Amino acid sequence: MTQDYKLPDDCTDMRDVRRGVDATDRELMDLLERRFGYMRAAARIKSDRHAVRDEARKAEVVGNARSDAVRRNLPADPLMQIWEDLVETSIAYELVEWDRLREGN
Repeated sequence: MTQDYKLPDDCTDMRDVRRGVDATDRELMDLLERRFGYMRAAARIKSDRHAVRDEARKAEVVGNARSDAVRRNLPADPLMQIWEDLVETSIAYELVEWDRLREGN
């Protein structure tokens, strides 16, 4: 597949930038789809509903995101908040999936 956008350093106008942003957003959605697939797997694997919320693991994931942002010279605190929201959304999704998989049992 041919890349239909330019990398940031190769952009020469706003059309290039917008194409790159739109392509990146599609890639992010692909990654989120995979991440939520892991949440479905976790819901299937965990035998105890109370195991879905793991505050130590949540802190680890959010902390890793912040550290990675710092290392990449990105805005660490706002990105850490995005990860906080992502993890909370993931937990809520996993709980719904956990319940759905066990309906009628």
